[in-house]
Amino acid sequence: MKIGIANDHAAVEMKREISDYLTSKGYEVVNFGTDTNESCDYPIYGEKVSKAVVNKEVDLGIAICGTGVGISLACNKVKGIRCCVCSEPYSAQMSKRHNNTNVLAFGARVVGIEMAKMIVDAWLDTEFEGGRHQRRVDLIMDIEKEA
Repeated sequence: MKIGIANDHAAVEMKREISDYLTSKGYEVVNFGTDTNESCDYPIYGEKVSKAVVNKEVDLGIAICGTGVGISLACNKVKGIRCCVCSEPYSAQMSKRHNNTNVLAFGARVVGIEMAKMIVDAWLDTEFEGGRHQRRVDLIMDIEKEA
């Protein structure tokens, strides 16, 4: 599985650690983020990873900024993206199980690296349930068609 990862200046080190962690687990990781600590604009990187997911250049995306909120908002502006910012594993798991999220976001200033790994594992190890949840995901995606 190929995972795109994006970040701003607040999350350079966390991006590196999560990338190494994913690689050690056998995932291919594609970097869509910055590699410097110089202030930059997270929407640019959220858009990059999200477009890569939509265009099937990668299977899933991970987006990291200071809180995870800003970059998740940018990701969700890309048609076809369902991104959820998570600060603990249960929300990550449920976002995949019930909402079929295709981008996971979290904050480098909110969670530590071990919690981030648990969030990533919970998300990647969970399958979408479908069924009644598919109807709800379809309703969410229909909102994009009306906008």
